[in-house]
Amino acid sequence: MYRLDQKTINRLVDWYRENRRDLLWRKDRDPYGIWLSEIMLQQTRVEAVIDYYERFRKQYPDVRSLAEADDETLLRLWEGLGYYSRVRNMKKCAQTLMEEYDGLLPADKEELMKLPGIGSYTAGAISAIAYGLPEAAVDGNVLRVLSRYFAIYGDIKDPKLKKELEETITDFYQKNKINDHDYISDLTQALMELGALVCLPNGKPLCDKCPFSSECRACQEELTETIPFRSGNKERKIIDRTLFVIRQKDRFLLHKRPSEGLLAGMYEFLGTDQKLDQEEALSYLKDMGIEVNHIDPLPSSGHIFTHLEWRMQAYEILADRLPEFDQNEYILVDKEQMQSLAVPSAFRTYLDHYGLRKRGKKR
Repeated sequence: MYRLDQKTINRLVDWYRENRRDLLWRKDRDPYGIWLSEIMLQQTRVEAVIDYYERFRKQYPDVRSLAEADDETLLRLWEGLGYYSRVRNMKKCAQTLMEEYDGLLPADKEELMKLPGIGSYTAGAISAIAYGLPEAAVDGNVLRVLSRYFAIYGDIKDPKLKKELEETITDFYQKNKINDHDYISDLTQALMELGALVCLPNGKPLCDKCPFSSECRACQEELTETIPFRSGNKERKIIDRTLFVIRQKDRFLLHKRPSEGLLAGMYEFLGTDQKLDQEEALSYLKDMGIEVNHIDPLPSSGHIFTHLEWRMQAYEILADRLPEFDQNEYILVDKEQMQSLAVPSAFRTYLDHYGLRKRGKKR
């Protein structure tokens, strides 16, 4: 097991208290706010989260309001953050908290991990940051910081390495008999903050500003360009899609995606996972019972998810007649009605083309 020196760690905590960013979820140690911030920050930069966090807290200030949230409003507030299963799990979790925990996040890592959408890292972060409990929260920033500090050559994506570093942190608390809640909360955030502001990825850390620099083996041995090592990601699956922006005067036909899977429950322009030329597109729409008055190509677009990539071509369709669609799956809406629906940012090119997004709204 690796060992952390208390004097060095004290220096890191002092550095954090002087240099930490003034973030909304750091105004207090409210467990709900910390939970929300940690979920939002998964796979997302801090800068992108700030406005979302503020809007979300305004709409859902506590566990009870989140448990009672309308799904449509919930998804719309999350538009642009992606990984929509996160916010669905948050609502499920809030409902469980209301039913079984009097609306409070438990101050116990094991209990937290029993809740929907809360894994080991998030449970550790809530326990340590909100409640000051001696638990480890090792995210990508912390992995990078400690991998460099100890000059660890192993694959940063290896779960064994993460477990070893979690044990290193909890061992530090135990060996030094640390039970100061403020210290534990600040140290947990200090390791994250150091990775975000100083121990940067891609071989460009700001070692001259680092409180660890004199003890950091990667810095002393000039290994910061090679540590941490990260094995290659799996190749993304590429899907060629054809979209149909179907219009009747000032109204647009939208399809509601299934309640499970990618972008579950959100609204989209009709489409198919195949590349169709104009003649094939007309044939496809005819089979759906849509009478096309006019068809025009639209700009192509793309969107990258974690494990797949959409490459989209699109057609504007002016339709004389639409068949009787299932009202639970298809709706015909105007621009104003569109504002109240959750439409994924994957379709931003086409939303912007028709001015269907609220001005100034970030997605």
